[in-house]
Amino acid sequence: MTVEMESVVWKFMWTVICGTALAAYYGKGTTAQKLFAFASYYGDHMVLQKAPQKTTIWGYAAKDGETITLSITGKGQVTTASFIGPIPSTPVWSVQLPAIDAGGPYNITATSNEGSISLTDVLFGDVWICSGQSNMQFTVSMGLNATEEELDAANHPNIRVFTVALGGSPFEEYDLLGISEPWSVPSADSIGGSPWSYFSAVCWLYGKYLSAKLNYPIGLVASSYGGTRVEAWSAPNVLKKCGVSDTADVNDAIYVSDVDPNAASVLWNAMIRPFLNMTIYGAIWYQGESNATPPTTMNQYNCTFPAMIDDWRDRFHRGSLGQTDPLFPFGFVQLAPWRHMGYFDTKGFPDIRWHQTADYGYVPNDRMKNTFMAVTMDLPDFSSPWQSIHPRDKQDVSMRLCTAALAVAYNQTQYSTLSGPFPTSFTVLGEAGTVEITYDKALEIRSKSGFEVTCSQGYSSSAPDDSSLWFPLPISSHDSTSVTLNTRYLCVRSRDMVVSAIRYAWRESPCPFKQCAVYNNESGYPAPPFIRYVGL
Repeated sequence: MTVEMESVVWKFMWTVICGTALAAYYGKGTTAQKLFAFASYYGDHMVLQKAPQKTTIWGYAAKDGETITLSITGKGQVTTASFIGPIPSTPVWSVQLPAIDAGGPYNITATSNEGSISLTDVLFGDVWICSGQSNMQFTVSMGLNATEEELDAANHPNIRVFTVALGGSPFEEYDLLGISEPWSVPSADSIGGSPWSYFSAVCWLYGKYLSAKLNYPIGLVASSYGGTRVEAWSAPNVLKKCGVSDTADVNDAIYVSDVDPNAASVLWNAMIRPFLNMTIYGAIWYQGESNATPPTTMNQYNCTFPAMIDDWRDRFHRGSLGQTDPLFPFGFVQLAPWRHMGYFDTKGFPDIRWHQTADYGYVPNDRMKNTFMAVTMDLPDFSSPWQSIHPRDKQDVSMRLCTAALAVAYNQTQYSTLSGPFPTSFTVLGEAGTVEITYDKALEIRSKSGFEVTCSQGYSSSAPDDSSLWFPLPISSHDSTSVTLNTRYLCVRSRDMVVSAIRYAWRESPCPFKQCAVYNNESGYPAPPFIRYVGL
C-alpha cells in the first residue's frame, strides 16, 4: 500500500473510530484552533513500536490541504497532506512510518509552510500500556526498596516512560486531556516522582525486567486512576454486551472538567482511546478491587473484563491501520490480599480473582486467548503505610508478570513451565473417602491448609450457593505432582453424602506472606485459587 493510499484509509478509519460523539462535542465550537504540532503524546525521548509493525505519527496543521513532509534520520522522508478529521475546523495530518528495527536514537522532523517541528532521541522497541486502578497508579517512591530502585533507574536508558494525567470525559477524545509526565529517560527524578503521580511501580519494574531479557528498547505508557471500576475503562458497547445498566448517553451529557471517574466509559474516552492510532505491542492491567465491594457489578466481571480486552484489541488494531496485533498480549495482576481478617471473607476478592480468568481459573484459556497473569494472593502487606489494599512488594508482582509475559507474549517456551500449578484432574478414591488432585507441574508444598469441600446428599446438578457449608480439609499426603485430601469424616458415604465441590485459597487474604499451600517447585510461583463443582 502506498503512503497516499494509507493516508486515505487512515482518514476513513479515524472518522469511523471517533464517530458522531466527537463531532457532537467539538461541533459546539469549544476547542481552540491547533497550530502546526505533533499530537500530545509524541515527544522527545519516546519509544515507537519496532518492526515488523509500522507506527503512525499524527498531528495538527494550520490549514486544510497543507503539505507536510516527515523525515527520519537515515530512513528517508514521507510527504502527506493535512485534512479535516472528525473535529470541524481542525486540520490534522498523519503518516504511517516504514517498519523500523529496534534501536536508535533517531530524530524525526515534520516540515510545513509553518516551519519545522522535531522529535529527538526517539527509539524503536516494544510499546506497552499499563492501566488499571490504584495498585497500578502506586508509584516507585511508595514501594519497597524505593531509594535503590530510583538510583538504579539511570542504568536503563533504553526504557522510556510516559504518564497520562488523571481525567475523564463523557465523549470519546482523540487526544489526551493532560499529561502528568512527558516521555522521559529514566532517572531518580523521572521514576521516583511524588506518590500517586509518577512513575507506576508495577509498570516500571515490569518494563525493567522485560528489557533485561529482551535487550532492546521498551516504551511504557502509564494510564491509571485509583479507585475506579472496570466500567469506566470500557466503551459503551462493552457494557451493553454485558448487560451493565449504567451506560451514559453522550448526547445528553454535560461536559465538565470534574467528571466522575467511575462514570461509564469516561476513562476509556479520555485516557485510553487517544492512543488508538499509535501502534502498541501489548498492555498490562491491575484493577478489580473497586469491583469487589458492593454495590458493584462484581457478578458481571467475568463478562466485562474479557469483553473490555476484546474491545481494546479490536479498536487498537483498527485505529493503527492493522499494525497493532488484533490479539495483542494482555497481562493482568490477579488481586493481592487486603485485610488481615480477610482470611474469613469468602466473597468479593475471591469472586473477582475467579472472574478475572473468565471463571476458568487460569489463563490463557479458550475465552481469554493470549492473556497472562501474575498470581499475588500470597503477598499480603497488612502494615503498608498506604493501607493494606496497597502492598508495597511490587517487585514480586512485576517479576511474576514479566515471567508470564515472556512465556505468552513473547513465546519463549523456557518460561512456560514456571507458572503456578493448576489441577488437571480430581479423583475420588473409593471407600477410602479421599480426593486426589493432580496438577500440571511439579509441586512444592509449603502448608497443609487452604483446601475446602462442601457436601451434598447425592450428586446434585446445582452449584453450591451462599448457604452451603464449607469445611477446611488439610492435605493428608502429597507426591511430586498431586495432593490428597481425606474427606472420610466430612462426607459420610453411608448416608449418601458426597463431595459436591472443592475449592482452594478461596479467601480475601488466604495465607501469610508466600506461605500458601501449593507452589511451582521450579519457580516458587504460587498456584492460583480454584473452585470445582460436581462431577469430580
